[in-house]
Amino acid sequence: MKVSEAISGRQSIRAFDGERPVARETILEILSTAGRAPSGSNIQPWHVYVVSGEIKEQITRVCSERYLSGDEGDAEYHYYPRVWREPYIGRRRQTGFGLYGLLGIEKKDTAAVQAYRVRNYQFFDAPVGLFFTIDRDMELGSWLDYGMFLQSVMLSLRELGLESCAQQAFCPYHDDIMPLLGAPEDQMMVCGMSLGYPQRDALINSYRTQRLEARDFTRFVDD
Repeated sequence: MKVSEAISGRQSIRAFDGERPVARETILEILSTAGRAPSGSNIQPWHVYVVSGEIKEQITRVCSERYLSGDEGDAEYHYYPRVWREPYIGRRRQTGFGLYGLLGIEKKDTAAVQAYRVRNYQFFDAPVGLFFTIDRDMELGSWLDYGMFLQSVMLSLRELGLESCAQQAFCPYHDDIMPLLGAPEDQMMVCGMSLGYPQRDALINSYRTQRLEARDFTRFVDD
């Protein structure tokens, strides 16, 4: 697979083949490749926790129960803007309306919306979940490095026929998840990720978000 194909074909997969396992050696191969991602002074500020089996089920149970009870949790960092404005709010709404529209879910149908959102905590049936953490004393530059590492993970696994969905949705429940991972208190959660083989014929996996053309966000500054 060409790099350009891996990038342009990547999407957030929301329906995985839960019956098809992913070998530990495969996961290590992916992470080893992604570990070549650049980082300032080569400090490599990432920690990865791989979950499956009973621990994964425990995470699903605790997150689902908290979400369905109305407990929104409290993430340790702000992922989105604190005050939304255009053009960003418009892009967000377009994505949400497109996704739920494809599934035939109306925004006012609270039960249907909740039933779909809880799929996040079920890892969309993926057999493997990844959790990424960073040391609390790292600064903004290391978070920039982390983004390059995460993208490298998502692109590397595509070469092996795997797909992923990066999920900040787990972060509000970090206080329950981190102890289950055995993560120390001096680390904080960056995000989770579902990983596995996609259900190619699943309706939800046909959804593709729109992207800006390069000319829309690029400015050439000439002499």
